Parts: sequence; structure tokens; C-alpha cells
Amino acid sequence: MSLIADSPVHSSSSDDFAALLDAELGSNSSNSSSDNEIEEEEEEEEEEEDDDDDDVDEAGNEEVSDHENDRIKRRKVEIVEEVDLASTSQGTLQQDDVSMKQELCTHPGTFQNMCIICGKKMEDESGVTMAYIHKGLRFANNEINRLRNTDMKVLLDQRKLILVLDLDHTLLNSAILSHITPEEEYLKNQVDSLQDVARESLFMLDYMRMMTKLRPFVHQFLREASELFQMYIYTMGDRAYAAEMAKLLDPKREYFSGRVISRDDGTLRNEKGLDIVLGHESGVIILDDTEAAWPKHKDNLILMERYHFFSSSCKQFGYNYKSLSELNSDESEADGSLANVLTALKRIHSNYFDGLKEDAANKDVRMVMRLVRRGVLEGCKLVFTRVFPTNVKAVDQPLWKMAEQLGATCSSRLDQSVTHVVSMDAGTEKSRWAVKENKFLVHPRWIEAANFLWTKLPEENFPVKTRTEQ
Repeated sequence: MSLIADSPVHSSSSDDFAALLDAELGSNSSNSSSDNEIEEEEEEEEEEEDDDDDDVDEAGNEEVSDHENDRIKRRKVEIVEEVDLASTSQGTLQQDDVSMKQELCTHPGTFQNMCIICGKKMEDESGVTMAYIHKGLRFANNEINRLRNTDMKVLLDQRKLILVLDLDHTLLNSAILSHITPEEEYLKNQVDSLQDVARESLFMLDYMRMMTKLRPFVHQFLREASELFQMYIYTMGDRAYAAEMAKLLDPKREYFSGRVISRDDGTLRNEKGLDIVLGHESGVIILDDTEAAWPKHKDNLILMERYHFFSSSCKQFGYNYKSLSELNSDESEADGSLANVLTALKRIHSNYFDGLKEDAANKDVRMVMRLVRRGVLEGCKLVFTRVFPTNVKAVDQPLWKMAEQLGATCSSRLDQSVTHVVSMDAGTEKSRWAVKENKFLVHPRWIEAANFLWTKLPEENFPVKTRTEQ
């Protein structure tokens, strides 16, 4: 309710307000009469002492006193009426001022459906919800654009871009306790203390009935990436889960602060979007293990190899092989996915700020990503055998396109310019030619690994077997 409406001027009539002050003023007038009588007694004593003074008519003095009191009283009532009129006018002006402010306000955002500037109740729910910043907060599209421009300018001045990070299978892997297999029971005796999460990696979250394993190298990755990027968490998990995982990854709130987005905060159902990230798409890189989660932002995406530490994670994606925990193993710190993608991120960051001549504000990180990615298999010429079905066009297949995106040249014919034969069977004619001509014979996983890690791995790590050996 408005403070103006609650003022005394608007809660009672002007006459009542004047009468109230009039009664108070009448009391003051009585006090003035008593003071006059005391003064008269003092004058009488002085007259008795001084024979030269004239006699004073007490009746006359009383008449003068009464006349003066009436005059004072009338004047005070006039003052009250003037004050009352001024107060009423001021209240009206204040109301008009509030109405004018609401009419002129552009309503850049709302909180609980009230404008954050003028306080006007807003029925229109246009704009973008920013619940991860504060529940009930919504910004208008124009305000979102203004904030993006402002924040991006600040980041570019700091030589920083924006990095959006997925949680599950990218930075960590979680499993419900009831899904832990007998082969994984040993893990319950190896969990780390929640009091020292900055150094540990395996945690038992009893209150969530869950166990979480952080991916190897994640602490080093976040520390180094934070120097180059402003980082967000964006997960399809709920808000409570996202908050708990953020505590494990960033216990001191050094990396993400309040930039933790869950499925409860998104504006799109069953997919992720950059509409609630305060940065231009031209300055955002995404790390996620699921390409389908970002249908509108694939050019911003670096696809991560999934981290399957727990058995339940493998089963979730239909894999029949044993998990890392069942093998009592883990990814390499130095050569794992996070270490390799950090190298790629540094290369992209360097090319963005130092490699291109135009001003940073006019650059697009997606173009830089394409250039860096095309350098992974640059200089390689590939021929495929027994990789694609015979009834499809090889050029339309994802693996062919992936190799080209990594900078390789793909062909269906053999010649001496071919550097690699990609095969599922070492017994094919093309495979035998590769061996005879001292060319690289590699499994298709060699291309997939290069795509995940953004680096060309040693060919000998991806040998090809004959059908009988398989």
C-alpha cells in the first residue's frame, strides 16, 4: 500500500485535522491567560511601591487580554488550514509522481510479478526467467541484451570468454546407493571426507542416498580454466542436486558463485539453451557429453567422452562392459579427457585473443573453434573399408563428416597420397594394401578419440584385428 494513502491527510478530513489542532491551540491560549494574570499582580505590587505611577484599570486590562487571545487563536487556525492545504497538495503531487514514474518506466525486469524499478504489478510474463539468480526474477528481452552487452564487454576487457559445463559424465559420475553392485561394495570403505572436498574425489552423500566420483584432473581443470573463462554449471539434474555437486566442485565458491543452472531453471523442456546465460553466443563454449541436449548450439559445443565410473552409468547407456570402478581403475590424470580438453581450450582462447587481427568484440569463438578443430587431423587422407553399410553413401555418414571436421581429407579410392586406412577388419583388400604400402591401419575409434580429445593420438593404440581374431 502506498505511503501517501496512509498519511494523516488522507485518513481523516481537513476539518477534523484542524479541530484536533484547534483543541491543542485552545489549551495553549489558557496558559497564555494565566501568564497575563501573574504579570498583572506583579504590576499592582509595583504600583503600590511607586506613588508616581497611574492607577491601572484591571477590567480594561482583562478586555485587552481577551481580545488579544482571540486574535492569536484565529491566526493559528489560519496557519493550520494553510498547512493542511499544503499537505493535501503535496500528497496529490506524490501520487501523480508515482503514476508518472510507472508510466515512464520501461519495466526492465520483475520480481514476483512486480517491476524491480517502479513497483508496478505486471501481468505480462514476457522475457526470460532467471530463477538461478533469484527465484521469481524475470528480465525483459531488452534488459537481457543490455546485460549481455555489459557483461561481455567486461569479460573481454579481462581477456575472458564464457565456459558452460555439464555435470554428469562430464565433470563427475554419481550413482544411487541401491544401484551399487557387489563388485563396487569396496568403494564404501574408500570414500573421502566431506570436510576436505578440495583434495578428494569420492564422496558418500548419505542424505541424498548417493555416491559421487569426481573425474580425475577436475580440480586442476577448474583452477586453470577459471583464469581464462567465466564458468557456469548447466545440468539436467534438479536444483538440489546441482547445488550439492557445486559444493563438491567449488567449496569456496571461487569458480561458479551463483552461476549454477538446473533443469528447474531452464526455459526449454528436455534441452538446454544459452538464453539464460548472460553472454553472447559468439563468446560461449560448452562442454557436454550429450550433443542432443544442445540442438540450437552445436557450433558452441565440445563433445566430451562420457565418464563411466559406476556400473549403473554403463547400464544407463546400454553398455555391457565393466565400469572403471568394477575394474578397480580410473582415467589418467595427465592424459584423460579433462586434461586434453583443457589444452584445446587454451588453444582456442589464445587464437581468439591473439591469433585473429580484428577487435575481440567482433570475433566469434565458434569460428575459432572450427579452425582449431580442423587442425587436429590436418594433413591426413583417409580411406574407409568395412566401416559403413554397403547400401549407404559414405559421404553422408557421421564418421566421415567427423573426420572432415577434424581437418582430414576423406576418399573412397586408394593412391599413394592416402595416409590412413580406417577399417573394422584387417583382412580386407584395402587393409592389406595399407600394411603392404606401410600406411597407417587404424580402427574407427581413432577418429572418435581425436574428436573427443581434440588431439591426434598414436595410431598404434588403435589396432585392427581380422574378423576371425575378433
